[in-house]
Amino acid sequence: MLEIFTQPEAWIALLTLTFLEIVLGIDNIIFISMVSGKLPKEQQPKARMVGLSLALIMRLILLSMISYITQLTQPITELFGYAITWRDLILFVGGLFLIAKSTKELHHKVTDVEHEVTAKAYNSFAKAIFQIIVLDLIFSFDSILTAIGLTDQLILMIIAVIISIIIMMVFAGKISDFINKYPTLQVLALSFLILIGFTLILEVEALGIHIPKGYIYFAVFFSLAVETININATKKRKKNEASA
Repeated sequence: MLEIFTQPEAWIALLTLTFLEIVLGIDNIIFISMVSGKLPKEQQPKARMVGLSLALIMRLILLSMISYITQLTQPITELFGYAITWRDLILFVGGLFLIAKSTKELHHKVTDVEHEVTAKAYNSFAKAIFQIIVLDLIFSFDSILTAIGLTDQLILMIIAVIISIIIMMVFAGKISDFINKYPTLQVLALSFLILIGFTLILEVEALGIHIPKGYIYFAVFFSLAVETININATKKRKKNEASA
């Protein structure tokens, strides 16, 4: 098994796969940040770590079931003449859940509805973790399908997944704090999650629509960069007005 690391192609595949796993994990971090941000401050780091740990466990479990995962892309029934697979059903349901959840939170932001964080609140720690588990499953499934499409070496997939999750754990806190600090970024992040939900639905093979994920993530990074510049410009303007 270790002989594979003597091949340059293996290292290239590992670096490429690790990078893609990190990029594909951005939407996961945004969702975890959104959910954990509604918890008491002292519970937020724990929720993020639990969420990303569950993401790692799910990815490793799915990797151990590669032969079964590939079978999920086989047709199980037909609807209006189109073949339907388990993969289609998982992505469709996950996309609907993400759209519904993000739309509801976006509505709360726009209407300025405040939520009380109590043991019985909608966003209790247990319910927050449940939401994270549901989306972790969807994102993990999509992530593993990407890994399978890039390499047939299980060891490379496992290493790439572990490295990517560790990197996300290191930076999740800073990303979450940054997003939750600015209301405009929260709205932007929720809008991205709605967009990602739509792309998950469009990934259903029966629809025959494929949107390269590179376009989606470029739009995400570009918009975040523009909003960050806008936030810094606003800060400087307020500072100049205060000192005038």
